[in-house]
Amino acid sequence: MSNNFKSGYCAIAGIPNAGKSTLLNALLGTKLSIISAKPQTTRKRVLGIYSSESEQIIFLDTPGIMPRPTTLHHKALLSEVSHSFDDADVILVLAEATLSPERALPKEWKKYTEIAGKKPIVLGLSKVDLFKDKKKILPTLAQYGEMNIFSDIIPISSKKKYNITQLVEVLHKYLPSDKAFYDTDQLSDQNERFFASELIREAIFHEFREEIPYSTEVVIMDYSEREEGKWFISADILVERDSQKSILIGKGGETLKNLGARARKGIEQFIEHPVYLELHVKAKSDWRNDKNALRDFGYQM
Repeated sequence: MSNNFKSGYCAIAGIPNAGKSTLLNALLGTKLSIISAKPQTTRKRVLGIYSSESEQIIFLDTPGIMPRPTTLHHKALLSEVSHSFDDADVILVLAEATLSPERALPKEWKKYTEIAGKKPIVLGLSKVDLFKDKKKILPTLAQYGEMNIFSDIIPISSKKKYNITQLVEVLHKYLPSDKAFYDTDQLSDQNERFFASELIREAIFHEFREEIPYSTEVVIMDYSEREEGKWFISADILVERDSQKSILIGKGGETLKNLGARARKGIEQFIEHPVYLELHVKAKSDWRNDKNALRDFGYQM
């Protein structure tokens, strides 16, 4: 390790679909955060650990910042963002390059800058690969610069790995000089049970439309690593209404079977071991407004 080694926390924030999870996966070189084209895919902050000879950056991938929460669940998601800002040494805000600042930043951005206090805020202008001519983003960069709230502004593309190394160099400037907090080969502090539940949720987001993905919560009931053969995973998929339960199961259980096949494939790729996945669908009325249920699911209230 270098004599100028630094270690600290970086919260990744932005509106839904700004590319936060994609960036985290690009930084770590592996799939750690689940991704879908639908907003609000990330619910709980995911700790991703980037280590090099010069720094260790502990990334907090936060839920997308949404205006006007309509349920206790939405409020809990925004609480995850606030806690991450409190824990962070530097905050990385992602804003899509194709959008104006008014559309790309959260509506209540001022509230979050107040939470950040004097902590450095770096702007990552994301998805610049959508521009063939990079000069076209210069006016947008100028607009953000005139806001005088960002310590650094850098255009990036997670998909094309454009300026990803440079982004790490920028974040390095704002980290405290310290030793590594985690083993340098560790990528997250979350356990495999957590990622199994996330990969099942990702499958739900890909298989269903409209309200179904947002009305479900996945709870791992059993995760058994067997000495021989497939590992065993049993999970409950909770929904809010019996009608949603029927949709998830499908005629003769065919829909649930297809969902399980997709989720199992994702889990096996992640843990690099074959699994037997058992899924059960249960209805829990209005769980998104049940404070006790949300606490049981691991949300901070």
